Amino acid sequence: MNAKLFEPYTIKNVTIKNRIVMSPMCMYSCYEEDGKLTDFHRTHYISRAVGQAGLIMLEASAVTPQGRISPQDLGIWSDDHIEGLKSLVSELKSYGAKTAIQIAHAGRKAVLDGEIVAPSAIAFNEKSKTPKELTINEIKETVKAFQDAARRAKEAGFDIIELHGAHGYLIHQFLSPLSNHRTDEYGRSKENRYRLLKEVIEAVNEIWDGPLFVRVSANDYHPEGLIPEDYVEFAKWMKDQGVDLIDVSSGAVVPARINVYPGYQVPFADLIRNKAGIATGAVGMITHGLQAEEILQSGRADLIFAAREFLRDPYWPRTAAVQLGTEIESPVQYERGWK
Repeated sequence: MNAKLFEPYTIKNVTIKNRIVMSPMCMYSCYEEDGKLTDFHRTHYISRAVGQAGLIMLEASAVTPQGRISPQDLGIWSDDHIEGLKSLVSELKSYGAKTAIQIAHAGRKAVLDGEIVAPSAIAFNEKSKTPKELTINEIKETVKAFQDAARRAKEAGFDIIELHGAHGYLIHQFLSPLSNHRTDEYGRSKENRYRLLKEVIEAVNEIWDGPLFVRVSANDYHPEGLIPEDYVEFAKWMKDQGVDLIDVSSGAVVPARINVYPGYQVPFADLIRNKAGIATGAVGMITHGLQAEEILQSGRADLIFAAREFLRDPYWPRTAAVQLGTEIESPVQYERGWK
């Protein structure tokens, strides 16, 4: 079978050897609370590169200490983080994988001691801490923190950067009317709620010329929240700003009941791809090679982001190849051993 899942995919100057992405998943494993990589991270990511993922995307890495989801999050807020990231990137590339990092700020969903921040002083739920509303100057500082993080990602040698604008974290909090009740230039209208993301993209583009992805939550699952059609408009704006691909997830800006089933988010990726004219990644309960192949062959997405299936099976690309009746190359290190 001539499987599209194992065809190369080129974005700008980066060619990914197949369409399989290890989706970013927080591991909460920085035990020193310093945001630095541990041996666990090296084992975790390198094993998936050996397993032949085309693109390995590191988990959400905080652009400020205050922007961590938990004290154990990876960080990219300091130049002290560059050395460890650079070493990991080099190892991942040695197994043929391209590399990406998701840079993020948790906003009101940070579970930390001390002050947390958000566009408005509204807690996520009744058990969560009430955040401080960011001032205009603090917003500008946050934009600069994203730019500095992108510079560090570049110095570490990553091929791709993804901005985390999903799952109820800071950028998503600004986008959604459920969490953004501001009355200044960052609130009220859709254009104003987009302003933080717009400024972050502009700032990152000043120092980054590689592929740029943005992860979004394309449905707030709330009658007063954002719906997929809103993200078609946002995606058009992002495309105009030079964003290369929208990584399409959903939910988590407010507590909501979500009807989860295999491929439940794929229609959102399909809508954005074909109405905004921008490449998309599909994610969410994609577990079988035939399922992934159908998504690609039917033109509903350009890349497959696999998450929990990679936790269950670090060699999932090989499993998918068997399911599709095709063969894929082994890491060069394995080939040497067979000669």
